[in-house]
Amino acid sequence: MKKLDVSKFEKIIEIRNIERRDFNDIIALQQLCFPNMEPWKIEHLESHLETFPEGQFCVEYDGIIIGSCSSLIVNFDEYDDQHTYDDITDEGYITNHDPEGYNLYGIEVMVHPEYRRMKIGRRLYEARKDLARQLNLKSIIIGGRIPNYFKHADSLTPREYVEQVTLHNIYDPVLTFQIINGFTLKRINKDYLEDDKASMKYATLMEWNNIDYQATTKRQFKTSFPVRITSIQYMMKKIESFEDFAVQCEYYTDVAAGYGSDFAVFPEIFTTQLLSFLPEKSPSRAIRRLTAFTEDYIRLFTGLAIKYNINIIGGSHFVEEGEKIYNIAYLFRRDGSIEKQYKLHITPNERKYWGISQGDEIKVFDTDCGKIAIQICYDVEFPELARIATDKGANIIFTPFCTDERQGYLRVRYCAQARAIENQVYTVISGTVGNLPDVENMDIQYAQSGIFSPSDFSFPRDGIAGECNPNIDTVVVADVDLEILRRHRKSGTVNQLRDRRHDIYEINYKNDK
Repeated sequence: MKKLDVSKFEKIIEIRNIERRDFNDIIALQQLCFPNMEPWKIEHLESHLETFPEGQFCVEYDGIIIGSCSSLIVNFDEYDDQHTYDDITDEGYITNHDPEGYNLYGIEVMVHPEYRRMKIGRRLYEARKDLARQLNLKSIIIGGRIPNYFKHADSLTPREYVEQVTLHNIYDPVLTFQIINGFTLKRINKDYLEDDKASMKYATLMEWNNIDYQATTKRQFKTSFPVRITSIQYMMKKIESFEDFAVQCEYYTDVAAGYGSDFAVFPEIFTTQLLSFLPEKSPSRAIRRLTAFTEDYIRLFTGLAIKYNINIIGGSHFVEEGEKIYNIAYLFRRDGSIEKQYKLHITPNERKYWGISQGDEIKVFDTDCGKIAIQICYDVEFPELARIATDKGANIIFTPFCTDERQGYLRVRYCAQARAIENQVYTVISGTVGNLPDVENMDIQYAQSGIFSPSDFSFPRDGIAGECNPNIDTVVVADVDLEILRRHRKSGTVNQLRDRRHDIYEINYKNDK
């Protein structure tokens, strides 16, 4: 008798995170499970993956999606006792997800009707519990439907119905299942889900407590999270060597560190000051000579960041890669690590005189003061970039700039202030002043560096945390508070992030990896 090949009998069941290729199958499954309710849209699912991919699970059986669930993290105490589904999910987009929150909030579980005797729902709930343990969250909270309530609404109030289900005198496919899986009732919310007619719009707020939760000091409730920033209005003046340049840069870094700053911000292409001692009049050839200082520049600022225990936005510098030259801004963290952001939009002047090439990736960087983005000069004049960076988690957008006259400077400033309001973020601009008479295309400078906030009662009256006097060699130091920013995004006078009309427009970042 031949050896039996058991592989032909295998039917693989897998619980995994949702991927983009699953979107159409999940929408079809939702239409099947909830035929009288409005299903997800593709943009909802895209937002889920972009915001909190770890919290989105599906069950694949023999190549078919037969179940799924979605969730986000919140600080539940910040929500109204009678919150609605739209409140807790930001109308289904979960952009209110808070990575520093304490509670995993489940917003959807569905199982294909033909597979409901295979404990698929239990598997999904266990996946959520494992995630809560892994992330050290206090609990899982769900707003559960009571889909059989409509059969008893004439004789029982919602509270009476829930009591009867709890006593197992009435079976409810959702509530009964949640009780069996260790969830306890917190309260009943009315008008929870507008199109849930079977539940008469009621929902039971249920909670599972993670007994493995360990309180940690870094996750205490914050009354304040100040970040101190020094924006350097850098004086462009003739120097005789790279050592002169290094002395000037260390001076500014020392000043910033002396004020206890978390960030020191240098301007765009301030390294062109090195051209003042290079005898080259052709702008294109001069820039190629400037790129030879790249390693010296990186070594200098890496050393300064470590020596002075400060994160440095190292302005920007022209770097040769292959046959092309890029305008690159570097982040030098105080732990010695380095990141870089390529300038994405090249000005006509940069193309004409220097032949600069454009980058193609919008980055957001983790720091010990939260997530930040860098948008070099002209880039801040394109609102899509700031919106994408904010959606990726940025709380501060740094804009090193270099402008030769007032009109150009005002374009940068006005746009930076607009980005702060539109995206409920802090923005910082840092520019060059002074003159380089012997450097072609860099002979004059105009700047008034500043640190800007959204415009609301929680922030400085004019949305200006601090600003330099124009066209002098100086710095501006200011604190921005990330905790105030977080609260503002939830309860500001206006809420530009939450009030976006995802149903009629969206920004599609084509290079999202």
